[in-house]
Amino acid sequence: MSAFVVLGAQWGDEGKGKMTDYLAEEAQVIVRFQGGNNAGHTVEVGDKQYKLHLIPSGILHDDKLNIIGNGVVVDPKALFTEIDYLEKEGVKVTPNKLIVSDRAHVIMPYHKILDKLKEKARGKNDIGTTGKGIGPCYTDKFERCGIRVCDLIDEEIFKEKLKQNIEAKNKYIVNVLDGEELNYEEILNEYLELAERLRPYVQDTSVRLYDEIKEDKTVLFEGAQGMLLDIDYGTYPYVTSSNTTACGVASGSGIGPNMITNAVGIAKAYTTRVGKGPFPTELDNEIGEWIREKGHEYGVTTGRSRRCGWLDAVILKTTVRVSGLTSLCVTKIDTLAGLDKLKICTGYKLDQKIIDYFPASLKDLEKCEPIYEEFEGWGEEVAEARSYEELPENAKKYLNRIEELTGTKISIVGVGPKRDQTIRVRREL
Repeated sequence: MSAFVVLGAQWGDEGKGKMTDYLAEEAQVIVRFQGGNNAGHTVEVGDKQYKLHLIPSGILHDDKLNIIGNGVVVDPKALFTEIDYLEKEGVKVTPNKLIVSDRAHVIMPYHKILDKLKEKARGKNDIGTTGKGIGPCYTDKFERCGIRVCDLIDEEIFKEKLKQNIEAKNKYIVNVLDGEELNYEEILNEYLELAERLRPYVQDTSVRLYDEIKEDKTVLFEGAQGMLLDIDYGTYPYVTSSNTTACGVASGSGIGPNMITNAVGIAKAYTTRVGKGPFPTELDNEIGEWIREKGHEYGVTTGRSRRCGWLDAVILKTTVRVSGLTSLCVTKIDTLAGLDKLKICTGYKLDQKIIDYFPASLKDLEKCEPIYEEFEGWGEEVAEARSYEELPENAKKYLNRIEELTGTKISIVGVGPKRDQTIRVRREL
Protein backbone atom coordinates (compact mmCIF):
# COMPACT_ATOMS: atom_id res chain seq x y z
CA MET A 1 0.00 0.00 0.00
CA SER A 2 1.24 3.47 -0.92
CA ALA A 3 -0.81 6.62 -0.32
CA PHE A 4 1.12 9.86 -0.39
CA VAL A 5 0.21 13.54 -0.33
CA VAL A 6 1.72 16.28 -2.50
CA LEU A 7 1.16 19.72 -1.06
CA GLY A 8 2.43 23.27 -1.25
CA ALA A 9 5.09 24.08 1.34
CA GLN A 10 4.81 27.87 1.02
CA TRP A 11 1.96 30.23 0.01
CA GLY A 12 0.85 28.17 -2.99
CA ASP A 13 1.85 28.44 -6.67
CA GLU A 14 4.89 26.22 -6.06
CA GLY A 15 4.38 24.02 -9.11
CA LYS A 16 2.11 21.39 -7.55
CA GLY A 17 0.29 20.84 -10.85
CA LYS A 18 3.42 19.84 -12.71
CA MET A 19 4.69 17.68 -9.84
CA THR A 20 1.33 15.97 -9.36
CA ASP A 21 1.22 15.24 -13.08
CA TYR A 22 4.78 13.89 -12.93
CA LEU A 23 4.17 11.73 -9.84
CA ALA A 24 0.81 10.57 -11.19
CA GLU A 25 2.83 8.29 -13.49
CA GLU A 26 3.37 6.15 -10.39
CA ALA A 27 -0.20 6.33 -9.06
CA GLN A 28 -3.46 4.76 -10.10
CA VAL A 29 -5.66 7.17 -8.12
CA ILE A 30 -5.34 10.96 -7.72
CA VAL A 31 -7.43 12.77 -5.10
CA ARG A 32 -8.28 16.42 -4.35
CA PHE A 33 -9.16 16.73 -0.66
CA GLN A 34 -9.74 20.46 0.00
CA GLY A 35 -10.36 23.85 -1.57
CA GLY A 36 -12.33 24.58 -4.70
CA ASN A 37 -11.88 26.23 -8.07
CA ASN A 38 -9.96 29.04 -6.39
CA ALA A 39 -6.88 26.88 -6.93
CA GLY A 40 -4.98 27.00 -10.19
CA HIS A 41 -2.56 24.41 -11.58
CA THR A 42 -0.62 24.73 -14.82
CA VAL A 43 0.65 21.51 -16.39
CA GLU A 44 2.78 21.37 -19.54
CA VAL A 45 2.81 18.17 -21.59
CA GLY A 46 5.01 18.40 -24.65
CA ASP A 47 4.10 21.66 -26.37
CA LYS A 48 0.65 21.84 -24.77
CA GLN A 49 -0.23 23.72 -21.61
CA TYR A 50 -3.27 22.86 -19.51
CA LYS A 51 -4.77 25.12 -16.85
CA LEU A 52 -6.70 23.24 -14.17
CA HIS A 53 -8.67 24.65 -11.25
CA LEU A 54 -10.87 21.97 -9.70
CA ILE A 55 -10.18 18.67 -11.43
CA PRO A 56 -7.14 16.69 -10.18
CA SER A 57 -4.03 16.93 -12.37
CA GLY A 58 -4.11 13.18 -12.97
CA ILE A 59 -6.96 13.72 -15.43
CA LEU A 60 -4.35 14.16 -18.18
CA HIS A 61 -3.59 10.43 -17.86
CA ASP A 62 -6.14 8.14 -19.52
CA ASP A 63 -5.63 5.24 -17.13
CA LYS A 64 -6.01 7.07 -13.80
CA LEU A 65 -8.98 7.46 -11.49
CA ASN A 66 -9.45 11.06 -10.30
CA ILE A 67 -11.46 11.83 -7.17
CA ILE A 68 -12.90 15.10 -5.90
CA GLY A 69 -13.26 14.37 -2.19
CA ASN A 70 -15.77 15.44 0.41
CA GLY A 71 -13.47 18.19 1.71
CA VAL A 72 -13.67 20.04 -1.61
CA VAL A 73 -16.37 22.65 -2.29
CA VAL A 74 -17.69 22.11 -5.80
CA ASP A 75 -19.05 24.73 -8.19
CA PRO A 76 -20.93 22.59 -10.75
CA LYS A 77 -20.82 25.34 -13.38
CA ALA A 78 -17.06 25.69 -12.97
CA LEU A 79 -16.64 21.90 -13.02
CA PHE A 80 -18.41 21.51 -16.36
CA THR A 81 -16.66 24.55 -17.82
CA GLU A 82 -13.40 22.78 -17.01
CA ILE A 83 -14.61 19.45 -18.36
CA ASP A 84 -15.71 21.12 -21.62
CA TYR A 85 -12.34 22.86 -21.87
CA LEU A 86 -10.45 19.59 -21.39
CA GLU A 87 -12.64 17.74 -23.88
CA LYS A 88 -11.96 20.48 -26.45
CA GLU A 89 -8.24 19.96 -25.81
CA GLY A 90 -8.59 16.25 -26.50
CA VAL A 91 -8.66 15.07 -22.87
CA LYS A 92 -11.55 12.70 -22.19
CA VAL A 93 -13.35 13.26 -18.88
CA THR A 94 -15.80 10.45 -18.15
CA PRO A 95 -17.31 9.00 -14.94
CA ASN A 96 -14.76 6.21 -15.31
CA LYS A 97 -11.95 8.76 -14.95
CA LEU A 98 -13.52 11.29 -12.58
CA ILE A 99 -15.80 10.83 -9.59
CA VAL A 100 -17.18 13.41 -7.15
CA SER A 101 -18.02 12.83 -3.50
CA ASP A 102 -21.70 12.81 -2.63
CA ARG A 103 -20.69 14.56 0.62
CA ALA A 104 -18.89 17.50 -1.04
CA HIS A 105 -20.61 20.85 -0.51
CA VAL A 106 -21.96 22.78 -3.50
CA ILE A 107 -21.04 26.38 -4.28
CA MET A 108 -24.25 28.21 -5.13
CA PRO A 109 -24.70 31.59 -6.88
CA TYR A 110 -25.38 33.32 -3.55
CA HIS A 111 -21.97 32.17 -2.25
CA LYS A 112 -20.21 34.05 -5.04
CA ILE A 113 -22.38 37.12 -4.55
CA LEU A 114 -21.73 37.09 -0.79
CA ASP A 115 -18.01 36.65 -1.37
CA LYS A 116 -17.79 39.78 -3.51
CA LEU A 117 -20.16 41.93 -1.47
CA LYS A 118 -18.45 41.07 1.83
CA GLU A 119 -15.03 41.82 0.33
CA LYS A 120 -16.35 45.20 -0.83
CA ALA A 121 -17.78 45.87 2.63
CA ARG A 122 -14.41 45.19 4.25
CA GLY A 123 -12.92 48.13 2.34
CA LYS A 124 -9.21 48.55 3.03
CA ASN A 125 -9.36 45.48 5.29
CA ASP A 126 -10.32 43.16 2.43
CA ILE A 127 -8.74 39.70 2.43
CA GLY A 128 -8.13 39.47 -1.31
CA THR A 129 -10.33 36.47 -2.07
CA THR A 130 -10.82 35.16 -5.60
CA GLY A 131 -14.55 35.88 -5.37
CA LYS A 132 -15.35 32.25 -6.25
CA GLY A 133 -17.64 31.72 -3.25
CA ILE A 134 -15.27 29.37 -1.45
CA GLY A 135 -15.37 31.01 1.99
CA PRO A 136 -19.16 31.51 2.11
CA CYS A 137 -19.68 27.89 1.02
CA TYR A 138 -17.46 26.63 3.85
CA THR A 139 -19.30 29.02 6.19
CA ASP A 140 -22.61 27.34 5.31
CA LYS A 141 -20.99 23.93 5.74
CA PHE A 142 -20.01 24.70 9.32
CA GLU A 143 -23.23 26.59 10.01
CA ARG A 144 -24.97 23.35 8.93
CA CYS A 145 -27.16 24.92 6.30
CA GLY A 146 -25.08 23.91 3.26
CA ILE A 147 -26.24 21.98 0.22
CA ARG A 148 -24.24 18.84 -0.49
CA VAL A 149 -23.90 17.01 -3.78
CA CYS A 150 -26.24 14.27 -2.50
CA ASP A 151 -28.82 16.99 -1.81
CA LEU A 152 -28.37 18.57 -5.23
CA ILE A 153 -29.17 15.34 -7.07
CA ASP A 154 -32.28 14.70 -4.96
CA GLU A 155 -34.85 17.11 -6.44
CA GLU A 156 -37.22 17.11 -3.48
CA ILE A 157 -34.50 17.79 -0.90
CA PHE A 158 -32.77 20.32 -3.13
CA LYS A 159 -35.94 22.37 -3.66
CA GLU A 160 -36.55 22.63 0.08
CA LYS A 161 -32.96 23.43 1.06
CA LEU A 162 -32.57 25.96 -1.74
CA LYS A 163 -35.80 27.72 -0.72
CA GLN A 164 -34.63 28.02 2.89
CA ASN A 165 -31.24 29.35 1.84
CA ILE A 166 -32.57 31.84 -0.71
CA GLU A 167 -34.97 33.30 1.85
CA ALA A 168 -32.21 33.67 4.45
CA LYS A 169 -29.55 34.97 2.05
CA ASN A 170 -31.88 37.49 0.39
CA LYS A 171 -32.52 39.22 3.71
CA TYR A 172 -28.81 39.56 4.33
CA ILE A 173 -27.82 40.46 0.76
CA VAL A 174 -30.54 43.12 0.34
CA ASN A 175 -30.83 44.61 3.82
CA VAL A 176 -27.22 44.41 5.04
CA LEU A 177 -24.97 44.32 1.98
CA ASP A 178 -27.18 46.43 -0.31
CA GLY A 179 -27.19 43.80 -3.04
CA GLU A 180 -29.88 42.58 -5.43
CA GLU A 181 -32.46 39.95 -4.52
CA LEU A 182 -31.91 36.41 -5.81
CA ASN A 183 -34.53 34.65 -7.92
CA TYR A 184 -35.39 31.21 -6.54
CA GLU A 185 -36.97 29.81 -9.72
CA GLU A 186 -34.05 30.82 -11.97
CA ILE A 187 -31.48 29.21 -9.68
CA LEU A 188 -33.64 26.12 -9.16
CA ASN A 189 -34.07 25.45 -12.87
CA GLU A 190 -30.41 26.05 -13.68
CA TYR A 191 -29.14 23.78 -10.92
CA LEU A 192 -31.61 20.99 -11.59
CA GLU A 193 -30.10 20.78 -15.08
CA LEU A 194 -26.59 20.80 -13.62
CA ALA A 195 -27.63 18.06 -11.17
CA GLU A 196 -28.63 15.74 -14.01
CA ARG A 197 -25.32 16.25 -15.75
CA LEU A 198 -23.42 15.73 -12.49
CA ARG A 199 -25.32 12.59 -11.40
CA PRO A 200 -23.20 9.99 -13.31
CA TYR A 201 -20.02 11.28 -11.65
CA VAL A 202 -21.31 11.04 -8.07
CA GLN A 203 -20.24 8.26 -5.68
CA ASP A 204 -19.45 7.66 -2.04
CA THR A 205 -15.79 8.38 -2.68
CA SER A 206 -14.74 7.38 0.85
CA VAL A 207 -15.87 3.80 0.16
CA ARG A 208 -14.31 3.76 -3.33
CA LEU A 209 -11.02 5.19 -2.09
CA TYR A 210 -10.83 2.73 0.81
CA ASP A 211 -11.42 -0.17 -1.59
CA GLU A 212 -8.75 1.11 -3.99
CA ILE A 213 -6.20 1.33 -1.18
CA LYS A 214 -7.11 -2.12 0.10
CA GLU A 215 -6.51 -3.42 -3.43
CA ASP A 216 -2.95 -2.11 -3.05
CA LYS A 217 -3.41 0.78 -5.50
CA THR A 218 -1.00 3.70 -5.27
CA VAL A 219 -2.91 6.86 -4.32
CA LEU A 220 -1.72 10.42 -4.68
CA PHE A 221 -3.46 13.16 -2.69
CA GLU A 222 -3.18 16.52 -4.40
CA GLY A 223 -3.18 19.62 -2.22
CA ALA A 224 -4.44 23.00 -3.39
CA GLN A 225 -3.00 26.36 -2.29
CA GLY A 226 -0.10 26.08 0.19
CA MET A 227 0.62 25.44 3.86
CA LEU A 228 0.71 29.15 4.79
CA LEU A 229 -2.83 29.54 3.46
CA ASP A 230 -4.09 26.91 5.91
CA ILE A 231 -7.09 28.13 7.93
CA ASP A 232 -5.33 27.19 11.21
CA TYR A 233 -1.60 27.53 10.51
CA GLY A 234 -1.50 30.15 7.77
CA THR A 235 -1.22 33.93 8.00
CA TYR A 236 -4.77 34.30 9.31
CA PRO A 237 -7.00 36.01 8.16
CA TYR A 238 -5.12 36.17 4.83
CA VAL A 239 -5.70 32.48 4.24
CA THR A 240 -8.03 30.13 2.40
CA SER A 241 -11.02 28.50 4.11
CA SER A 242 -9.81 24.91 4.43
CA ASN A 243 -6.97 22.83 5.86
CA THR A 244 -4.21 22.78 3.25
CA THR A 245 -1.77 20.75 5.32
CA ALA A 246 -1.36 16.97 5.17
CA CYS A 247 -3.57 16.81 8.25
CA GLY A 248 -6.55 17.69 6.05
CA VAL A 249 -6.18 14.60 3.85
CA ALA A 250 -7.91 12.13 6.14
CA SER A 251 -10.98 14.26 6.89
CA GLY A 252 -11.15 15.68 3.36
CA SER A 253 -11.12 12.30 1.63
CA GLY A 254 -12.67 9.93 4.15
CA ILE A 255 -9.80 7.61 5.04
CA GLY A 256 -7.85 6.99 8.23
CA PRO A 257 -4.56 8.90 8.77
CA ASN A 258 -2.72 5.60 9.16
CA MET A 259 -3.24 4.98 5.44
CA ILE A 260 -1.04 7.94 4.44
CA THR A 261 2.53 6.73 4.01
CA ASN A 262 4.43 9.82 2.81
CA ALA A 263 4.07 13.59 2.45
CA VAL A 264 5.96 15.52 -0.24
CA GLY A 265 6.25 19.29 0.15
CA ILE A 266 6.60 21.34 -3.03
CA ALA A 267 8.69 24.50 -2.62
CA LYS A 268 10.01 27.04 -5.07
CA ALA A 269 13.70 27.87 -4.87
CA TYR A 270 12.47 31.30 -3.78
CA THR A 271 9.22 32.48 -2.17
CA THR A 272 6.07 34.06 -3.61
CA ARG A 273 2.63 34.99 -2.37
CA VAL A 274 -0.50 36.58 -3.82
CA GLY A 275 -2.55 39.24 -2.10
CA LYS A 276 -2.21 40.89 1.28
CA GLY A 277 -0.42 39.76 4.41
CA PRO A 278 3.07 39.82 5.92
CA PHE A 279 5.95 38.50 3.79
CA PRO A 280 9.27 38.68 5.71
CA THR A 281 11.61 37.99 2.75
CA GLU A 282 9.74 40.03 0.13
CA LEU A 283 11.93 41.83 -2.43
CA ASP A 284 10.12 45.03 -3.30
CA ASN A 285 12.91 46.05 -5.67
CA GLU A 286 14.50 45.31 -9.03
CA ILE A 287 15.51 41.77 -8.02
CA GLY A 288 11.94 40.96 -6.99
CA GLU A 289 10.65 42.31 -10.30
CA TRP A 290 13.32 40.35 -12.20
CA ILE A 291 12.25 37.10 -10.49
CA ARG A 292 8.58 37.85 -11.18
CA GLU A 293 9.10 38.39 -14.91
CA LYS A 294 11.55 35.53 -15.43
CA GLY A 295 9.43 33.10 -13.40
CA HIS A 296 6.15 34.27 -15.00
CA GLU A 297 4.76 34.85 -11.53
CA TYR A 298 1.16 35.63 -12.30
CA GLY A 299 -1.85 33.75 -10.91
CA VAL A 300 -3.45 30.97 -13.00
CA THR A 301 -6.92 31.70 -11.62
CA THR A 302 -6.80 35.48 -11.15
CA GLY A 303 -3.91 36.71 -13.31
CA ARG A 304 -2.72 38.75 -10.34
CA SER A 305 1.01 39.40 -10.09
CA ARG A 306 2.73 37.52 -7.29
CA ARG A 307 4.95 39.13 -4.71
CA CYS A 308 8.45 37.64 -4.84
CA GLY A 309 11.25 37.21 -2.29
CA TRP A 310 14.17 35.11 -1.15
CA LEU A 311 13.66 31.52 0.00
CA ASP A 312 12.43 31.38 3.59
CA ALA A 313 13.62 28.27 5.43
CA VAL A 314 11.55 29.21 8.49
CA ILE A 315 8.42 28.62 6.40
CA LEU A 316 9.73 25.27 5.17
CA LYS A 317 10.62 24.14 8.69
CA THR A 318 7.11 25.03 9.80
CA THR A 319 5.61 22.97 6.98
CA VAL A 320 7.89 20.02 7.77
CA ARG A 321 6.68 20.12 11.37
CA VAL A 322 2.96 20.67 10.78
CA SER A 323 2.54 18.36 7.78
CA GLY A 324 5.11 15.71 8.70
CA LEU A 325 6.92 16.06 5.39
CA THR A 326 9.00 13.05 4.45
CA SER A 327 10.70 14.82 1.52
CA LEU A 328 10.88 18.07 -0.42
CA CYS A 329 10.57 18.88 -4.09
CA VAL A 330 12.33 22.13 -5.02
CA THR A 331 11.07 23.75 -8.23
CA LYS A 332 12.10 26.62 -10.48
CA ILE A 333 15.79 26.76 -9.68
CA ASP A 334 16.10 27.76 -13.35
CA THR A 335 14.32 31.04 -12.54
CA LEU A 336 17.18 32.07 -10.23
CA ALA A 337 19.82 31.28 -12.87
CA GLY A 338 21.75 34.40 -13.79
CA LEU A 339 21.77 36.07 -10.37
CA ASP A 340 25.27 36.69 -9.01
CA LYS A 341 24.24 36.30 -5.38
CA LEU A 342 21.29 34.56 -3.69
CA LYS A 343 20.03 34.47 -0.12
CA ILE A 344 18.18 32.06 2.15
CA CYS A 345 16.43 33.22 5.29
CA THR A 346 17.53 30.94 8.15
CA GLY A 347 15.66 32.60 11.03
CA TYR A 348 13.88 35.72 12.25
CA LYS A 349 14.92 38.38 14.71
CA LEU A 350 11.89 39.26 16.85
CA ASP A 351 12.29 41.73 19.72
CA GLN A 352 16.01 40.97 20.10
CA LYS A 353 15.32 37.24 20.11
CA ILE A 354 16.19 34.80 17.30
CA ILE A 355 13.37 32.42 16.37
CA ASP A 356 13.11 29.69 13.73
CA TYR A 357 9.33 29.21 13.71
CA PHE A 358 6.42 31.10 12.18
CA PRO A 359 4.56 33.17 14.82
CA ALA A 360 0.74 33.16 14.97
CA SER A 361 0.39 36.91 15.52
CA LEU A 362 0.58 39.01 12.35
CA LYS A 363 1.75 41.89 14.53
CA ASP A 364 4.74 39.79 15.61
CA LEU A 365 5.32 38.54 12.06
CA GLU A 366 5.43 42.08 10.71
CA LYS A 367 8.18 42.87 13.22
CA CYS A 368 10.28 39.87 12.21
CA GLU A 369 13.57 40.73 10.53
CA PRO A 370 14.92 37.92 8.30
CA ILE A 371 18.41 36.58 9.00
CA TYR A 372 20.13 35.65 5.76
CA GLU A 373 22.87 33.39 4.48
CA GLU A 374 24.33 34.38 1.10
CA PHE A 375 25.17 32.01 -1.76
CA GLU A 376 26.95 32.25 -5.09
CA GLY A 377 24.64 32.05 -8.10
CA TRP A 378 24.65 29.70 -11.11
CA GLY A 379 24.19 29.94 -14.85
CA GLU A 380 21.42 29.19 -17.32
CA GLU A 381 22.81 25.72 -18.06
CA VAL A 382 20.84 24.48 -15.06
CA ALA A 383 17.77 24.14 -17.32
CA GLU A 384 19.59 21.57 -19.45
CA ALA A 385 20.45 19.29 -16.51
CA ARG A 386 18.66 15.94 -16.47
CA SER A 387 20.43 14.40 -13.47
CA TYR A 388 21.58 15.71 -10.11
CA GLU A 389 25.20 15.26 -11.16
CA GLU A 390 24.69 17.61 -14.11
CA LEU A 391 23.53 20.49 -11.91
CA PRO A 392 26.00 23.39 -11.40
CA GLU A 393 28.02 23.04 -8.19
CA ASN A 394 26.59 26.25 -6.74
CA ALA A 395 23.06 24.98 -7.32
CA LYS A 396 23.93 21.76 -5.48
CA LYS A 397 25.34 23.76 -2.56
CA TYR A 398 22.12 25.76 -2.40
CA LEU A 399 19.98 22.60 -2.41
CA ASN A 400 22.19 20.87 0.17
CA ARG A 401 21.75 23.83 2.50
CA ILE A 402 17.97 23.58 2.18
CA GLU A 403 18.20 19.96 3.30
CA GLU A 404 20.38 20.93 6.27
CA LEU A 405 18.12 23.78 7.37
CA THR A 406 14.90 21.77 7.14
CA GLY A 407 16.22 18.38 8.20
CA THR A 408 14.43 16.94 5.18
CA LYS A 409 15.81 15.29 2.06
CA ILE A 410 15.08 16.63 -1.41
CA SER A 411 13.58 13.93 -3.62
CA ILE A 412 12.89 15.97 -6.78
CA VAL A 413 14.36 19.10 -8.39
CA GLY A 414 12.52 21.08 -11.06
CA VAL A 415 14.65 22.88 -13.65
CA GLY A 416 11.84 24.07 -15.95
CA PRO A 417 8.08 23.82 -16.59
CA LYS A 418 8.05 20.71 -18.79
CA ARG A 419 7.71 17.11 -17.65
CA ASP A 420 11.22 16.20 -18.82
CA GLN A 421 12.73 19.12 -16.88
CA THR A 422 12.38 17.11 -13.69
CA ILE A 423 15.28 15.49 -11.85
CA ARG A 424 14.51 12.57 -9.59
CA VAL A 425 17.12 12.69 -6.83
CA ARG A 426 15.67 9.83 -4.78
CA ARG A 427 13.16 7.20 -5.84
CA GLU A 428 11.65 6.86 -2.38
CA LEU A 429 9.39 9.70 -1.34
